[in-house]
Amino acid sequence: MEAIDAWMGSNRLKMNADKTQLMWLGTRQQLDKLSVTELSLLSARVIFSPAAYNLGFLLDSLQLTMKDHVSAVCRSCFWQLRQLRLVRSSLTSDTAKTLVHAFVSSLIDYCNSLLYGVSDGLLRKLQAVQNAAAWVVTGAGKFDHITPVLRRLHWLPVRQRNKYKLAMIVYKCLYGLAPVYLSGNFCYRQQVTSPVC
Repeated sequence: MEAIDAWMGSNRLKMNADKTQLMWLGTRQQLDKLSVTELSLLSARVIFSPAAYNLGFLLDSLQLTMKDHVSAVCRSCFWQLRQLRLVRSSLTSDTAKTLVHAFVSSLIDYCNSLLYGVSDGLLRKLQAVQNAAAWVVTGAGKFDHITPVLRRLHWLPVRQRNKYKLAMIVYKCLYGLAPVYLSGNFCYRQQVTSPVC
């Protein structure tokens, strides 16, 4: 940690030890063997936590279920939607849509490729956020069916949004449209079909 702090100092950066989060990653059996609960980091004492943010994505150390991240995203999105609902009558439809994209859809879409393959329960929570956002934008009734509303807004459901984003990343990597650090790990492989006898 001292070496990282020195490197950051030489590059005109400063490590904020008070905001540093640390966590152990491993199986439950491995984590039960650990007795270290805190680390002295420069001038601060850092206590190990069960979950930590990494580039805005909340990662939990025990099972990597993404449950903590989805809960944090839902909490933040519903707070934003409550604030927008208060002023919705003063907004045009386009303005409401723009604000929902800025404050809600961006949170749902951030790092959503990491959510590929998570449980249906977690995706239902994110879908509930998107449904609430559609109700705020369109003013549809609470008991109206949401699928036509999402179609009218041209919004893909959360599961399809995740698949679409992954497909776009793979496409860009295969055809050289992505940064080299990503596209260098991909190659196009044609499937060889065996001759029919």
